Order: sequence, then structure tokens, then C-alpha cells
Amino acid sequence: MQVSVAAELRLFLKPARRGGPVRVGCDGVSSLGHVVQSLGVPLTEVGRLVVNGRPVPPRYRPGGGDVVEVGAVDRPQLVPGARFILDVHLGTLARRLRLVGVDAAYANDAGDDALVEDANAGRRILLTQDRGLLRRRALWLGAYVYGAHPDDQLADVLDRFTPLLAPWTRCPACNGLLCPVPKAEVEPLLQPGTRRTCQAFSRCGTCGQVYWRGAHSKRLEALIASAQRAVHTVTRIPSNNRTRQGPAGEHRAGP
Repeated sequence: MQVSVAAELRLFLKPARRGGPVRVGCDGVSSLGHVVQSLGVPLTEVGRLVVNGRPVPPRYRPGGGDVVEVGAVDRPQLVPGARFILDVHLGTLARRLRLVGVDAAYANDAGDDALVEDANAGRRILLTQDRGLLRRRALWLGAYVYGAHPDDQLADVLDRFTPLLAPWTRCPACNGLLCPVPKAEVEPLLQPGTRRTCQAFSRCGTCGQVYWRGAHSKRLEALIASAQRAVHTVTRIPSNNRTRQGPAGEHRAGP
């Protein structure tokens, strides 16, 4: 069997196999999905599977003479009401998603089993750079995060899922929702300079952290503006063509 993998998916292959089509043996039992994952490509990253010129599902059992094309997942990947959970290595990305108002669960001590369980229970998309984690059969939906820098990672997630943004509405620390709070209510927590220069405050309803626009607000506003541009420039697939893809930094004071 000959397998051609889309260029954007070849990073998952062993270096020696990235130059072109790959020859793979067939046992007559394994599904095409299993074969693709055995090459290193998580099915979460796969779009169309084509065998001998016709689309097939991952459960298709390939034969020895088959010619297979493995396409990348379509973008945008439309998941209504998309919510996320991130693995322990993506804490900065989690805070940035929260800054732009995206529901992003994160714990820096979460193990792999807990991540999969929480993703399934909360119908959250698991974001990770752990390929083995994405290949777990129990996981309902996940996504590989491209990029080594948080800016690139944020752009990748926004490009792929185009979630609705609501900047300044979530706590970067815990993901709770922020609510406006009178200055008099939080004034005892503030430094003299903040009392003098800031008038608008919000508080997290979950952890009680207090936020205001401080010295770093311009940098954060630039990050938010970039995120909004990224989402708005993605071409959305018309609703009649949609298919379900299977497989921080504000200032704060303590309460």
C-alpha cells in the first residue's frame, strides 16, 4: 500500500518518511485509521481519507495495492460552542485564551488520564503537543497545537476553531467570569498609585482576584486586537457545507 500524507502533516512522520509517499504493509485486519496513526499522525489532525480516488472512513480496511491520500483537517473546524482544556505545558496559551474571553480550563498538575476524562466529561477540546495523548481512543476530540511561541500557538487555535471572542470577561488566573465591581469595594486592596489613577475594576466570581487596566494594558490590548483580526479574517464554511470533524497579564490584587 502506498500512503501520501499532506505536507502540513509530515512533521508527525519519522524524518526518513517525510520526502514523499510511504510504502506500508497490509495485514488485512487493521483499519486505515490504525495504519495512519501507526505512522505517527493523530486522527485528530486528519481530514479526508482517499483510497484509489474515492473518500473512505477511518474504519476502511486497506488492501495491498491501495493508493491512499491523507489530508489535513479542514480549517476552520467548526465545533459549536467550542470550549477547551489544555495540557500542563500550555499554561501561557491558556492565559491568553482566557484574556480574549475563550473558555479554557487548565491545571498545572493535571495528568494525562485526568485530562482525557475532563475533556470528555465537559465536552472540551483537548489542546496539546503530546501526540500520544491525541492518539488515545477514549478522547472524544483533541487538537495538536502548532508553534513553539505562545503568540503562534494562539494564532493557530484561533485559525482552526474561530471561537467567539469576549475580551476582558474571563479571569486569566482561573478561567472564572469577571464582573464589574465598584472602586469603593476593592479600594482597601489597592496600592496608592492605583487608587489615584484607576477608576474601573472587575472581580473574578470564582477566585476573587481583582483586575484593572494598568501599565501593561496597551500590550494586552494589542494582543486582543491581533486575536480579533485573526478570527475575522478566517473564511467560514457556509452552514449547508459544514461537516463535523471527528475523529495574561492584567494587573490584579488579591482578595
